[in-house]
Amino acid sequence: MESLIIETLSQASQTIATAESCTGGLLAHRLTNVPGASTVFQEGFITYSNASKIKLLHIPKSVLDTHGPVSQEVAKAMAEGVRILSKTTFGLATTGIAGPAGIGSSKGSARDLPVGTLFLAIAAEGRPTLVWREIFGLERLAFKEKAVEVLLDRLSLILKKLLK
Repeated sequence: MESLIIETLSQASQTIATAESCTGGLLAHRLTNVPGASTVFQEGFITYSNASKIKLLHIPKSVLDTHGPVSQEVAKAMAEGVRILSKTTFGLATTGIAGPAGIGSSKGSARDLPVGTLFLAIAAEGRPTLVWREIFGLERLAFKEKAVEVLLDRLSLILKKLLK
């Protein structure tokens, strides 16, 4: 799937960057394993901590404090932030709880999310950012692999529609 994504982006002279939390670089790894990926893949950020999300992606601390690091709002901010900072056509983001433990509450908000909760986001230049939630009851590595697979699958569908 990633070969098709790289080929499609290359043919359309489009670029991509990633911002990952729970997948720890696996998304960037999959994309950069494709020969010729350097023509479209600009860079990837692993922003595992809240501090790195603030420092590298310029996500406001208030967004993290209000919604928590595993949220639709943070996934959206990550995808948009990496796209803007990297000056790419597309920005992809992952944030979730791979387990085995959850993240608990954050300042009294409803942040008690189950292990396996995942938010994925795709920001595209000139289009609304797509964000969605998944829940996978998988062990840690399988969770990460499934997260990347789902995001790449959704991106391939978007590219088919946008870049015909």
